[in-house]
Amino acid sequence: MVIEGLRAIQREHGYLPTEALSALAQRINVPLYQVQGVASFYPHFRLAPPPMVDVRVCNDMSCHLRGAGALLRAAEERVARLPGTSLGHVSCLGRCDRAPAAVVNDVILAGMTPEKLGDLVASVAAGAAVSHHDATPPPVSLRVDPYADGRRYEAVRAFVETRDVAGLLRTLRASDLRGLGGAGFPTGTKWEIVRTAVGSPKYVVCNADESEPGTIKDRFILDHVPHLVIEGMILAGLVVGAHEGIIYIRHEYEAQAERLERELAACRREGLLGANVLGSGLTFDARVFVSPGGYICGEESALLEAIEDKRAEPRNKPPFPGTHGLWQKPTVINNVETFACVPLILVKGVEWFKAQGANGASGLKFIGVSGHVARPGVYEVAMGTTIREVIDHHAGGMLAGRALKAFAPSGPSSGYLPASMVDVSLDFASLQKAGSMLGSGALVVCAEGTCMLDMALNSVRFFRNESCGKCVPCRVGSAKLVDILERAARGRGEAGDYDMIRDLSEAMRLASICGLGQIAPAPIQSVITHFADEIEAHILRRTCPSGVCPISSV
Repeated sequence: MVIEGLRAIQREHGYLPTEALSALAQRINVPLYQVQGVASFYPHFRLAPPPMVDVRVCNDMSCHLRGAGALLRAAEERVARLPGTSLGHVSCLGRCDRAPAAVVNDVILAGMTPEKLGDLVASVAAGAAVSHHDATPPPVSLRVDPYADGRRYEAVRAFVETRDVAGLLRTLRASDLRGLGGAGFPTGTKWEIVRTAVGSPKYVVCNADESEPGTIKDRFILDHVPHLVIEGMILAGLVVGAHEGIIYIRHEYEAQAERLERELAACRREGLLGANVLGSGLTFDARVFVSPGGYICGEESALLEAIEDKRAEPRNKPPFPGTHGLWQKPTVINNVETFACVPLILVKGVEWFKAQGANGASGLKFIGVSGHVARPGVYEVAMGTTIREVIDHHAGGMLAGRALKAFAPSGPSSGYLPASMVDVSLDFASLQKAGSMLGSGALVVCAEGTCMLDMALNSVRFFRNESCGKCVPCRVGSAKLVDILERAARGRGEAGDYDMIRDLSEAMRLASICGLGQIAPAPIQSVITHFADEIEAHILRRTCPSGVCPISSV
């Protein structure tokens, strides 16, 4: 109970006093160094008293494209005139569709302008409280929900009646449902691995820790169809023989965590969770675990370490979570969207599900769209829909009629593709062939006038900031890449930087423990591939064609 204990201390004091850490260590009989190690790892915990007004601005990918720089400059001017006020950076807050975003005294504020933020900081410095601005989202009709206005959890009811484990697994395999959080591993195969794995107890974990810039689809799903996520987890638990499920959700998603808690409570009242699921004699229950922060927690083994009250440092693989997961026991880990699709497939059938796709792909996909588009947001589309259709038809076209220059199909980890590839389909195979990936479905759009070296630097800096530091290739390599790109942006690049970037990228790909270090070079590698003239302009001619980088003012 280390993390829950730390959370309670911070709620009481606003930070983690040394004496309170010592008292916690004694109370739960855990060495003090272990408590301090956990407390110092997670960004949500403070080891010193906070300032009277704590302002932090997100300048990651989507916010960077929508004016975070101006927001930071305005905040700097205001903070300089207000004693007891501090200004800093915060990693992506999951409000990419309402960028730019900031945090004031732990309250997330989206859709900020320099004027709004400046006035708010001044009012808080004068003693006013900060209020939450997240409104309850209006209801929407989604194809992923097979129940509409009818009775929910019919897939669980049907399974409890038949107990047809083999049939359910066969259906999932036939549907071609793959993990929709990034890795794309076949869902039916994963569940079968855990079912047949030796070891008890077994667990089901839902990864709702989407923290990469641009990634907001799971928040939307949890807002509108949390029952499908929970039903998918119940089915997984009953199939693999797990009795406990855990929904691991990022701490910035307070409203979504509350919706999940309400849905879980309703399930218990209706007998869908507990020691006797629907009178079947089968046991499965689930709970919410709120993350103490950090992008690295989205990596499946790091997430498990956090649940176990440890530092969220990725494990060496193999073994994999399917056989050695939570507490080294067999564990199903799936993404929010993956779990939500399972009831749909079981209720509507494999052929119906496959028919929802386009251009040879199967099923549905939720896409978060941010950056230079008229209507940023999350859209339910056919798997296989083209990027062009998503931008023009769903997201309202380019912002202010500007021309498309580049796009990242799935945030910084997917790298950048040029406008000439806008007709690529959003599916696993097509994007892999294009040299990118479907990933988590986080489409970030860049208009003409965007400096692609600047975007590569912004993305690589995010990975450097979020590296857990456990392995040298990631820790040192990401920092070195940032140094190289910062020098280039200031007109101090060298021709040898190309070789250094190539060598660092290869070393990080081969030797990093987890996907963060392996994918961190992707932004600059893709920019070198598709926007070589811009890189040459910065490094060889010492000019920024877009007039964005500091080199322009030298």
